[in-house]
Order: sequence, then C-alpha cells, then structure tokens
Amino acid sequence: MKADWLELSTRDGLMRVYRVQPADPITPRAAVMVLQEAFGVNDHIRDVTHRVAAEGYLALAPELFHRTGGGAVDYTDRDTAMALIDALSPEEITTDIQAVLDHLDEHEHIPAQRCGSIGFCFGGRAAVTAATSTPGLGATVAFYGPGVVAGPHAVLDRLANVTGAVLMIVGDQDPTIPAAHRDQIRAAADSAGVDLRLEVFPGAGHAFHCDARPTLYRADAAAKAWQMTMSLLADTIGTAP
Repeated sequence: MKADWLELSTRDGLMRVYRVQPADPITPRAAVMVLQEAFGVNDHIRDVTHRVAAEGYLALAPELFHRTGGGAVDYTDRDTAMALIDALSPEEITTDIQAVLDHLDEHEHIPAQRCGSIGFCFGGRAAVTAATSTPGLGATVAFYGPGVVAGPHAVLDRLANVTGAVLMIVGDQDPTIPAAHRDQIRAAADSAGVDLRLEVFPGAGHAFHCDARPTLYRADAAAKAWQMTMSLLADTIGTAP
C-alpha cells in the first residue's frame, strides 16, 4: 500500500490529509474517511487508516485541527486536546468533510454515495455531524462519539438529514454516553426514519478500540466492533451484493 499526505483547500486555509491507497482496490472504487480522536492524526489513527486501506478502500484521515496548527497531541495531555476540540465548531467540521468529499469526487472520481466515514471519540461525534450535514454520504460509523445528544454539537434535531446507514458503537461503561443518551438517540432515529444501529458492548469503556492505550483497550470488543464496521461498509459502499 502507498501512503502520502495531501493538502486540500478549505475556506479556512489548507488542510493536510493522510491518504493510503489500497494494494488491491475494490471495484467500483470506494473511499473511507478516518476521523481522528481528540489527539490528532497520530500514529494510531494513521495505523487505523492503513487497516481500512487493507480492506480495499481508499482511506483518508484529515487533520481536523488544521486551523490551530494540526499535528498530534500526547495521550497524557488531555487539557490541550480538549482546548483544540472546543475551538472547532460543527460548521467547520462540515467544511472539512466537504473538502475531502469534493476532492474524492473531482480527482478520484468517487461520489459521496461511495464514501463512508469512521470516527473515534471526538471523531465519532464529527462523523455523526458530517452525516447530518452532508447528504449523500454512503455510510457512517461512530466509535463512542459523545456530545450528539446535548451541548454545542448536538444533532438529534438534524437526524432526518442523514441519507446513509449509521452504526454507533458504545461501551456500556462509557460515562460520556450514558444509557439515557443512548435511548434518546434510538428514539430520535426511529422518529426520523434513519437506518441507525446502536451497538452496546458490555464491560467496555471509552476508547476501547484504541490499542495504543493499553489501559482502555478491550481486544475482544475491539475485534467484534471492527468486524461490524467492515460488514456495514461492505453492505453499503463496498462489495456486498
């Protein structure tokens, strides 16, 4: 697989995007955006981008913190990570996702219907934001994305805008997405007629998929969640009949 960095224009300046070309692409071509945790497009997110490309997808991880310098934040520096998140609005997230989709359409000849997103933590929330603001997106997977029910990034009132399938993955020990919020998400999706599947993993907490953080990683839950993710992508933008 070939990996490189792109620079895409947004209305707020240039945004770097880590891109991995699959060695054996699926046909017709499809693309997946990998949306970062609160810690930037770090080694772990780039590794996940390679895992996506290994499944045959063109995989791209945009630096959503480009307005504040981009780069990565150490896992121990939570204060900096939270400040970077707080500085980013839902409208700016939409701008960045649209820039990636425009590039895919114009230069890779992959339309939005053949594109999906996988987001983790802050990126999970960003993936849901994108699904509600960029109609046509083929699929969305949100790993433990908090803040979609309440706060400045809440989107339950915009779920009717979602056009593709959504898979939300949550650990039942994750305090950022309590059971009451999960119930509200299900109810809002049912009311809006959205194909939203919410999978809860017993005994798993926040960031359980991140094998770069051993104290949080849960191997069995992570493997099962990844299989669900790949199945959803195959059924929507991939190769499943």
